[in-house]
Amino acid sequence: MTKKIGVSFKLDVTKIDKARLFKGAKGTYLDFTGFIDLDNLDQYGNSGFIAQDITKEEKDSGVQGNILGNSKVFWKEGGQAPQANQPSQQQYNQAPQQVQQAPPSDFISDDGSDIPF
Repeated sequence: MTKKIGVSFKLDVTKIDKARLFKGAKGTYLDFTGFIDLDNLDQYGNSGFIAQDITKEEKDSGVQGNILGNSKVFWKEGGQAPQANQPSQQQYNQAPQQVQQAPPSDFISDDGSDIPF
């Protein structure tokens, strides 16, 4: 039984619903949840994803939090971290089908001062 794991996170800050940021005693915070599946990896070796938290009322009414990024287990106590399946040649040749969405202009500044962390 694994007791400890090391997990890295890749977060797309442009997907954060800024209305959910809140001030705390020592900074500005965002609640989010990571979902990790140690037995199944996607084609990129990711073990799960990160979603922005929502209220219980929103959850009960079917609202889902924004998916902000991915998680990857890179270390397991007493064993080797899960390894990604090798993508087939067909996967390498497929063009990405992602739509690049520009972040809101009020979120970006040249000096990064608008980012709360």
